[in-house]
Amino acid sequence: MTENDDKIKSAFQNRDWNEIQTSDSWTIFKVISEFVEGFEKLSRIGPCVSIFGSARTKPDNPYFKLAEDIAYKLTQHGYGVITGGGPGIMEAGNMGAKKGRGKSVGLNIDLPFEQSSNLFIDPDKLINFDHFFVRKVMFVKYAQGFIVLPGGFGTLDELFEAITLIQTDKIGKFPIVLVGTDFWTGLLDWVKGTMLKKESNINEKDLELIMLVDTADEAVAKINEFYSNYLLSPNF
Repeated sequence: MTENDDKIKSAFQNRDWNEIQTSDSWTIFKVISEFVEGFEKLSRIGPCVSIFGSARTKPDNPYFKLAEDIAYKLTQHGYGVITGGGPGIMEAGNMGAKKGRGKSVGLNIDLPFEQSSNLFIDPDKLINFDHFFVRKVMFVKYAQGFIVLPGGFGTLDELFEAITLIQTDKIGKFPIVLVGTDFWTGLLDWVKGTMLKKESNINEKDLELIMLVDTADEAVAKINEFYSNYLLSPNF
């Protein structure tokens, strides 16, 4: 055993595990409170579409304007808009919803370095979360579709979680629309060429869950086409 191993062992031995366990137990109540607030505020919002994308996208980026246009057009077809509540693509989505006089929902996450809520969220539809996993439940539970613009790890996390939940029949199928051929083609080529063909880690049918578009009209049309034969209802 090295000197470092001794230090680690000593640190664990000196911890008050009763205090740690008590703290963990109280965390349960914080998590429950976030679920309760989310359920109460979102249970009556009606049909909505979640829009995802980078918090770092600036207003002069073409994808910012595209997200705003998509959100606006969604409201003209009777949908509300759900975003992560922050800047970038999220702000653009809420801005478009506000412009279209539709419901503008923001599921904000408290982060130490980045995110504060944008100004285009309906005051009664802003929810602040400490836990990512609770927030992601709300995105899926109260959305009738996902529209995903270019983003980073968080965007990919939300995208692949939705695909996994649908693939495993944990939630009902809903449309997942990727916006931006230039951005998404490389990822989709890898999914098809490596995950599907080379390694057989997914089924070809799984790819039917994903649609790729470049314009606001195409994105909204994909949502409308999916629901042309269905009665819109929340995912519960």
